[in-house]
Amino acid sequence: MTDWTQQTETARTWFESLRDRICAEFEAIEREAGSDAGFQYDSWNREEEGNADPGGGTRGLMKGKVFEKVGVNVSTVRGNFAKEFAATINGASADSPGFTATGISLVAHMANPHVPAVHMNTRFLTTGKAWFGGGADLNPPIPYAEDTDEFHACFRAACAAHNPTYYERFKKWADDYFYIPHRGVHRGVGGIFYDHLECEDPAVDEGAAFDRNLAFTKDVGEAFLDIFPRLVRRRMDSAFTAQDKQTQLEWRGRYAEFNLVYDRGTLFGLKTGGNIDAILMSLPPEAVWS
Repeated sequence: MTDWTQQTETARTWFESLRDRICAEFEAIEREAGSDAGFQYDSWNREEEGNADPGGGTRGLMKGKVFEKVGVNVSTVRGNFAKEFAATINGASADSPGFTATGISLVAHMANPHVPAVHMNTRFLTTGKAWFGGGADLNPPIPYAEDTDEFHACFRAACAAHNPTYYERFKKWADDYFYIPHRGVHRGVGGIFYDHLECEDPAVDEGAAFDRNLAFTKDVGEAFLDIFPRLVRRRMDSAFTAQDKQTQLEWRGRYAEFNLVYDRGTLFGLKTGGNIDAILMSLPPEAVWS
């Protein structure tokens, strides 16, 4: 079995550097709005019986004037899945439950209902296989076609630089994944979602496949850092009504339902002994159900 330790460290370094740049940009937006809000960082250590090095992570959280609640988490964990859960994971099994996982996860809930909420995460996992996954999706309580089109255009360009099939494939994956079956609605206006971008490719050596997939994953992060702050600045000073706020709160209820019932990242975190506050930081600070 390939030892992916160095590649995991390389990916971890990128995710942490992306975290730092995103948080700095979000804090700059708060400064522009006359707020002194900043991220507070809490580190946590994972525990697993018999594991001397289970890893951990850092939860970054900010509550400000523009960002009502935004969490940016990074973690690097390693150990063994529970046997029944291992059978559901690519490359793992009850007889081979070992894994490593490193990644960044971000959710922003905005104070102004005209500013879209957003989710972004990218990750690198190893089991008996090694792969990248991630994506970003826009979640506006009050959608604007201009914002939706620009968000998709940015990720379309990021995909096109690597593979002409990526955007349509990963857009459809996002559309299918971010859907609330019991409501019969999508969680937002989509984006891209990808998983199992394998690093063991018989057409190239393992190092080249890892480098290729990391390069794409980096461009996904760069696309997010390019487009989302622009959308925030465009809408953050928009006037809104009490009805607009009610629309946002009801929409947040749908968002919470998806994350608690269907979200794979939530389940993965809970099943691997992650930090509960970090896992559930995706939930909105306030929501209503009519």
